[in-house]
Amino acid sequence: MTHLWVRAEQRDHEERVGLTPEGVAKLMDAGIKVTVEDSTSRCIPTDRYAETGATIARENSWPTAPDDAIIFGLKELPEDGTPLPHRHIMFGHAFKGQPAGRILLERFKAGGGTLYDLEYLVDGDNRRVAAFGYWAGYAGAAVALKCWIAQQKGQIAGAVSAYPSANHLLADLQSDLVGTGTHRPTALIIGALGRVGTGAADLCTAMGVPTTRWDMAETAHGGPFPEILAHDIFFNCILARPGTPVFVPESALHLPRRLSVIGDIACDPDSDFSPIKVYDRTTTWNAPALRVHQARPLDVTAIDNLPSMLPLESSQDYAGQLLPSLLTLTDLEHGVWKRAKDTFLNALA
Repeated sequence: MTHLWVRAEQRDHEERVGLTPEGVAKLMDAGIKVTVEDSTSRCIPTDRYAETGATIARENSWPTAPDDAIIFGLKELPEDGTPLPHRHIMFGHAFKGQPAGRILLERFKAGGGTLYDLEYLVDGDNRRVAAFGYWAGYAGAAVALKCWIAQQKGQIAGAVSAYPSANHLLADLQSDLVGTGTHRPTALIIGALGRVGTGAADLCTAMGVPTTRWDMAETAHGGPFPEILAHDIFFNCILARPGTPVFVPESALHLPRRLSVIGDIACDPDSDFSPIKVYDRTTTWNAPALRVHQARPLDVTAIDNLPSMLPLESSQDYAGQLLPSLLTLTDLEHGVWKRAKDTFLNALA
């Protein structure tokens, strides 16, 4: 019997989950055994999962799960160097040359396990079957706006935290904006037609931020892109990949610019293909803004688990997208799971 083991997340500020209790019930009806770890941080209480009849396991006990269990989580595993013998479904961030990703692949190689990377679960037309992109864009735009608001007060943005809902987030932003009067920054989004860009645009619209929206047509010439420097905020909503043009070169730090905040929502600073060349590391919930130039100030915000700022809404959305694929876990040799495994094997080689 196919056995899906839903692990607790072990990263700080991570309350999301990729499977709701309603989804557990549907998997069990399809003949799939489901174990759900207890969690002190998950946005959906463990009791809700217990009510489905799923097995409840001790928090963070997945290393001792049966060998045939498929371990399902979202964010990274503890970086303890241990071999990984299980099959894992997660965001591995391991296929674009990232240093930490190479270490993760070595752990899979040592243990004989398999990574089904959530970013590379694609349908027959090579489109992702599920993504957190919309909520990443929405939350990422909110954090960038917080960075801009802090600059108006001569400050650097302070710590951010999760919200019970998008309405709570909007109310908090409205309160923060009170000190800026009617003035609003201008923003430019690259990747505006995608999930991430749509989320960023919707947040900007809700907050009255005038927004220029670009996609592939506007960036096809490969750059340079002086228009980015003419806006207050720039949102990168395009995943780094071979052929992605450089949107903000290192030289931009020394050019005349209005730009004061970069929201790198795609957040691949250690990828060889990153289009933002003025920073080299992610930012955190406790320190969301990285100041890369003092006068005129330029802050970069690049938090790599942005949807967790709205954990319940983003979890419900993502879980609904992913469930049809999880229902096919009984056949790992075809379809989305076979394609994901092939991608892993190619990276491992």
